[in-house]
Amino acid sequence: MAWNEPGKNDGQRDPWGKNNRPSGNTPPGLDQLLKRLRQRFGKLGGGPGGVFTIVAAVLLAWLLVSSATVINTSQTGVVLRFGKYSRTLAPGFHFKLPAPIETVDKVETTRIRAQVGQVRMLTSDENIISVAYNVQYQVSDPRQYLFSTNDPDDTLAQAAEAAVRSVVGAHSMDEILTSPGDDPASLPAPASSGSAAPAPVAAAAPAQAPAGTDDRVTLQQQALDALQHTLDSYHTGLQVTDVSFQNVAPPDEVKAAFDDVNAAREDKQSAVNKAHAYANQVIPQATGEASRIIAQAEGDKAERIARATGDAERFNLLLKEYKAAPAVTRQRLWLETMEDVMARNPKVVDGSGGRNIINLPAGLGSKLSPAATVSADAASQEKQP
Repeated sequence: MAWNEPGKNDGQRDPWGKNNRPSGNTPPGLDQLLKRLRQRFGKLGGGPGGVFTIVAAVLLAWLLVSSATVINTSQTGVVLRFGKYSRTLAPGFHFKLPAPIETVDKVETTRIRAQVGQVRMLTSDENIISVAYNVQYQVSDPRQYLFSTNDPDDTLAQAAEAAVRSVVGAHSMDEILTSPGDDPASLPAPASSGSAAPAPVAAAAPAQAPAGTDDRVTLQQQALDALQHTLDSYHTGLQVTDVSFQNVAPPDEVKAAFDDVNAAREDKQSAVNKAHAYANQVIPQATGEASRIIAQAEGDKAERIARATGDAERFNLLLKEYKAAPAVTRQRLWLETMEDVMARNPKVVDGSGGRNIINLPAGLGSKLSPAATVSADAASQEKQP
């Protein structure tokens, strides 16, 4: 007879014991439920010790996971053994002792962090100024960053304010608000009257800043050096990469007065620039004109000296000839003089003692040669009785 055939004692044939339940659908007891759980876990673990096997497997997996750590390329790992610094891990995959024996704190060392702030303070000339600044930094030593100070970021904020105050407070308002070159250089001094020629003017020479004036870049560098020195003395493990002044201006209460001062300074600078432009235009022209006059005077001087020297030499030669033959020399000089005079005169006068005067047309006398004049004189002499 099959086990599932109807009949008496069917519960004895049911392998799952469903028909063994007492009448009235009474739930199984606690002992029976524990027995079933023990049987199932025994089958899973391969015996009565299966629970301990599962616990051991879970514990082993947790130890393996807890003993491995991965450090990103932007991080540095700091290993703590029972809360005390043990070693530093570079980026990559590493093994360590499982927690809570060893733990790893990961610190971002390549990320650029920023701190902004604003201070209102007195300058060295007792003027009020408002400075907004920005500090960029990163972690250079993870061990010092974690253990040297309680809050390194707050320490940097306070040190940055102190550095800005120390640098800005050591300078005047004009040195902070203006940059080198705002003050004009003096105009070149004129040449003395006794000099032969004026000195050439240098074209567009850059104006030099007054002594002790620092531009904004120098002030920012001074603030960065002071801040880094303070952080190094505190062993914060931070490296400052940049300090910049975002806004440097007087407070709103006195801004109108400072705007008037700046407008006056700009007007002054504009006038100075125009004066420099006018000087650069006029002085080279005057220098060139003076050089031209001096060169012309030198040429006239040389010409007159040469003419006077030539006249003196000619006179000496005539004197020598006159001493040798006075009569001949006087006659030759008289003839040369009359020739020169008659060549420029439109009228020719007979000087031979005759009574006739030959009137030549205007302008003709200047074209007659000396030979024609002499022949005219001879013809007049022949006609006389």
